[in-house]
Amino acid sequence: MKQKLSLLALLSLKLKQIMFPGSQEFWEDRYSLGGNSGQGSYGKFAEFKAEVLNDFVGKKAILSIIEFGCGDGNQLSLFNYPEYIGLDVSPTAISLCREKFARDKNKSFFLYSPSCFVDRQNIFLADLGLSLDVIYHLVEDDVYHAYMDHLFSASRKFVIIYSSDRDQAGGAHARHVRHRNFSKRVEEYFPDWKLREKIRNPYPGKGDFGQGSFADFFIFEKIGSS
Repeated sequence: MKQKLSLLALLSLKLKQIMFPGSQEFWEDRYSLGGNSGQGSYGKFAEFKAEVLNDFVGKKAILSIIEFGCGDGNQLSLFNYPEYIGLDVSPTAISLCREKFARDKNKSFFLYSPSCFVDRQNIFLADLGLSLDVIYHLVEDDVYHAYMDHLFSASRKFVIIYSSDRDQAGGAHARHVRHRNFSKRVEEYFPDWKLREKIRNPYPGKGDFGQGSFADFFIFEKIGSS
């Protein structure tokens, strides 16, 4: 169930959204003030994503999953994953997940800092890499580029991205949003990965505080991994 915020907390979140201190600071402030991962991780959107991903994990016999941007864990609670690693830039989000899944020995959580994440020994490695409703929140170019490198480097077989796929700024009142044409970057910088399928979400719209979502599923497979 979504947590109801006080009027003061709502005003504070709105002000931070307009002023926008940076993507990492924005999300930590959001969670620490009692906010959640957003409408994409709740209700019909979460149910749609869970249906697609649970079906994929089962059919492809996926044994391990790593997610860059696990959020508050509400979306994760709907997934049936054998082994799972969740990373997030917000310490508060990691704490929420630690508490929510305290009795689940198959789930681990780590604080993620793009500029400090150096995994040359492939300690963080899984069959499937996930990025759900994250890429269009990476407004800084260096953060976005590092994130994409880490996501694809940590995946053995598949990468699934749920996001918009166009270049467009979010605007003055949505500075925490910057749409990215990420599929073009994958084609240019990750030639060993091919887009195998695109699944459109059944609730198209503007997203954020509206009733729809501008994101779709993009399923990439590493050549020769099968």
